[in-house]
Amino acid sequence: MRIETSEIDKKGFLATPSHSSNRRSICKAEGPERTVVLLQSSYIPWRGYFHLVNKADIFVFHDDLQYTHSDWRNRNKIKTASGWSWLTIPAGRNEKRLISEVEVDDLSWKGKHRRAIEQNYCKAPHFEGYAHVLDYLYANDITNLAMFNQRAIRFIATLLGISTTFLDSRTLNAKGQKTDRIVDIMLKLGATKYLSGPSARSYIEPGQFEAAGIQLEYITYRYPEYSQLYPPYCPQMSILDLLFMTGPEAPAYIWGTEATTPPPNTESSRSL
Repeated sequence: MRIETSEIDKKGFLATPSHSSNRRSICKAEGPERTVVLLQSSYIPWRGYFHLVNKADIFVFHDDLQYTHSDWRNRNKIKTASGWSWLTIPAGRNEKRLISEVEVDDLSWKGKHRRAIEQNYCKAPHFEGYAHVLDYLYANDITNLAMFNQRAIRFIATLLGISTTFLDSRTLNAKGQKTDRIVDIMLKLGATKYLSGPSARSYIEPGQFEAAGIQLEYITYRYPEYSQLYPPYCPQMSILDLLFMTGPEAPAYIWGTEATTPPPNTESSRSL
C-alpha cells in the first residue's frame, strides 16, 4: 500500500506545534507503530540493504545528497572464478552534484555488466529462473543513476516478497543537515522509529530523536552462509549472487535467521 505524505496525519498521528522549536511535533494518537528507513539508493545492493527495506513500513530513498564516486551508489560486487570483482557504473568523479543529478549518457556499461553476470553465474542453480531480472535491469535506456538504482531495488524487493512503501526524499522538502534533516523527514512521515545501518553511529545525534519522541534503532547484520560458485565464501556480494544461488529461499538467508555474522572477506579482487 502506498502512503502519500498528504495522508500521513490521517493514519493515526496528530500534528501539533512544538513549544521548543519551530519544527512540527508529531504526537501519536491511536494508530500503528511506523518504522522508517532513510538511505541512498545503491547499485544492485547486498542483502543487508534489503533487510532494512523489509523491516521498514516506509523506505525513503535519500538521493538528494552529495554524490560520492567509487561508492555503493555506482558499484557492487559479484563472484568470479578469479575472486570477487567490482561491477562499476562509469558515473565519473565529479562530486559537485547530487546523487539524483548524476547522468550516465554512455549506456555501453549495461551490456558489459550483463555479460559479466551471465558468464559468471550461468551455472548457478537458480540462474535460469531469475535470468529475467537481467532483462529488467539492463534492457532499458535509463541514464539517471538514481532512477536506475531505485527502479532496480523496487523490482528486486518485489521478488523477495517485500511490501514496504517506497518514497523519494525529494518529494518531502527536507530541511537541515545531518541529524536535523533526518529528524525533519521522520516527523513529516509520522515515524515512531528510525531504523539505521550501524555505520551511521558516527554522525547521528541520539538526543535529537529522543527530544522528538522517535525511537532510534540500529540494525545488526547477522546472516548465514550459503553455497557460492567459487570458494572461499564471501558474505558481502550483490543480492544477485544470493538470488542466483538460493532462488525462492533467498529471504530465509536475510531476515529468516539470526545466525552468526560470517567472517570478514579475505578474497582477492579485480575490477570489471
